[in-house]
Amino acid sequence: MLKILIAVDGSEHSNRAIEAAAKLANSTVSLEASLISVRTGALLDPLFTNDYSMITIQKLDAEQKEQQSAVLSKASQLAKEKGLSLGEPISAFGNVAQEIVRAAKARQSDLIVMGTRGAGALSNMLLGSVAQKVLHDASVPVVLVK
Repeated sequence: MLKILIAVDGSEHSNRAIEAAAKLANSTVSLEASLISVRTGALLDPLFTNDYSMITIQKLDAEQKEQQSAVLSKASQLAKEKGLSLGEPISAFGNVAQEIVRAAKARQSDLIVMGTRGAGALSNMLLGSVAQKVLHDASVPVVLVK
């Protein structure tokens, strides 16, 4: 059985990654897909969190968890509509690229599929991109869908 990990963030690009994985599933005998959504952002930045009370930080975290759950729910629905057999979805928190690579290893995935927003050369040079980091760190093939 081919096991793939599909990174989703609710964007049109991640929806196209699901569609690409479904096409792959239709061309192979047995495929199981797992969806991953990674929460990140201000809660990881101590400079940000020093400006807010613990109650405010907890409220922000709860809102991010709700949004993450909604992203995974919508992505699961699309994946099922496209005929994908799904494993348990993954809700992660931390560095997006690191969490995607970690989940692929933990699930013993054969392939990672993810959308790329194509931010451009200047943005990638200054900030780096999640896709580039996953490509660099992953021990399995990575399919990028534009």
